[in-house]
Amino acid sequence: MRLGQIRFHHEITAAVFVEGGARPIPGHTMADLIHRSEKEGIPLQELAAQLAIRHAETAEALLPIHPAEVWACGCTYEMSASFRDAEHGTREGMYAYVYREPRPEIFFKGTARVCVGPGQAIGIRADSQFTAPEPELALVLGSQGRIVGYTLCNDVSAWDIERENALYLPQSKVYAACCALGPVIVTADDVGDPYHLYMTCTVTRPDGGVKFSGSVSTARLHRKFEQLTEYLLRANPVPAASVLSTGTGIIVTEEAALGPGDVVSIRVAEIGELSNPAAVVG
Repeated sequence: MRLGQIRFHHEITAAVFVEGGARPIPGHTMADLIHRSEKEGIPLQELAAQLAIRHAETAEALLPIHPAEVWACGCTYEMSASFRDAEHGTREGMYAYVYREPRPEIFFKGTARVCVGPGQAIGIRADSQFTAPEPELALVLGSQGRIVGYTLCNDVSAWDIERENALYLPQSKVYAACCALGPVIVTADDVGDPYHLYMTCTVTRPDGGVKFSGSVSTARLHRKFEQLTEYLLRANPVPAASVLSTGTGIIVTEEAALGPGDVVSIRVAEIGELSNPAAVVG
């Protein structure tokens, strides 16, 4: 089932997305729906089907969930670890170390405050010359790290700030409009094999020219989702209706750094396309 949020009767409302529109779930946001599903012990897709109105509305997909928290992972693809070591010139292979060792890199990305949905602008820091998209598969979590669905995430990052010093990672990763999610959430039962999803990313200039194009399969993920969620929840009771992004395997190089008006489009056929223009944030 494809779930998300629309504007219905002037309120942000959960909805079931179907061909030709969306069936609103009045009185509920996606976070409300996840919490009610857990409280009543009803699978999310069953509860959504019960509560959604019969008539499909013509509506624009908004941010599919206002997450309680967003967490993200790094060095889950070998390409990402190698690129970051090269960027930092780390002879000891700091990122390769994280890639091969049991404990994953997990960092706090923010809350709904830093998130944008389909069509909304992602942020380029005014103090960064090399801000880049990071296309990722994201897990939508219930309580105790249970995966209730999948969506796409653009973990927008100011690479040059992290490159200057690894301790600047929070400033590289957490700022206004640094996280795009969408276009919808596909419930876990509707994704056949999340480790065999083909993802593409295209960055288009304002004049329509292609600045960057890349692709990866989640088959190249070095870690299982259960390992990532298990480490995430160690001494860290992340609330239900949070999101965990699983790392990028598509590296956008400095020659294709984001500029104002560039459009980033991330696509997985089973989920859809997340497209966002870029804009400078102060």
